[in-house]
Amino acid sequence: MDIYLPIAGMSINVFLLLGIGGAVGFLSGLFGVGGGFILTPLMMMIGIPPAVAAASDSNQIVAAASSGAFAHWRLGNVDFKMGLVILAGGICGGTIGVQLVKILRAMGNFEFVMKVVYVLMLGLVGGAMFIESWRTIRRSRGATAEDSSAAPVTESSLTRIFNKLPLKMNFHRSGLSTSAIFPFTIGTIVGIMAALLGVGGGFIMVPAMIYIIGMPTIAAIGTDLFQIVL
Repeated sequence: MDIYLPIAGMSINVFLLLGIGGAVGFLSGLFGVGGGFILTPLMMMIGIPPAVAAASDSNQIVAAASSGAFAHWRLGNVDFKMGLVILAGGICGGTIGVQLVKILRAMGNFEFVMKVVYVLMLGLVGGAMFIESWRTIRRSRGATAEDSSAAPVTESSLTRIFNKLPLKMNFHRSGLSTSAIFPFTIGTIVGIMAALLGVGGGFIMVPAMIYIIGMPTIAAIGTDLFQIVL
């Protein structure tokens, strides 16, 4: 059974859309992402124009993130203070990103830039997570389970720089005390990327929360879903 999409100017099987939406929603709750970084390429693969795909998946992102955020809130996995600071940065970044989209569309390069940025971002995020996983495996092989659990978290150079800045805040749920400028800046960068790619930004934000900001994984997932909904 096909359904006509007037904005895209094409017909597509409704069950295919339902299947894609269900799969992306499942991954959203599991990994704490909006799912746009998966949904947008899938929509483009089935023939939907990139600009329409990037704008349309925002509806699905809100729905999937809402159910996931509620579940994580009930489990106490949401750092509301951290989420609000990141959200403020995301609003600024999103505003900048929208202006960049207008400029690129006027130049006629939007679709090309969007595809290139997608490839680069997925490659960088995947590479960073692979390297971190490899380091974790090596550390676990070189230490006993007791030593590993007691080992302190090593701060990155970026974290140490931002910790010297003013506007320090205590993020109790995340167990962090750092400058609000740190998560605000991360939120701004992710907001720009989200506006360019038409995604919620979770596939960038969650690794940034864990590996750059230093949040616990479960808190990063719940907090990211919370700020995506807002």
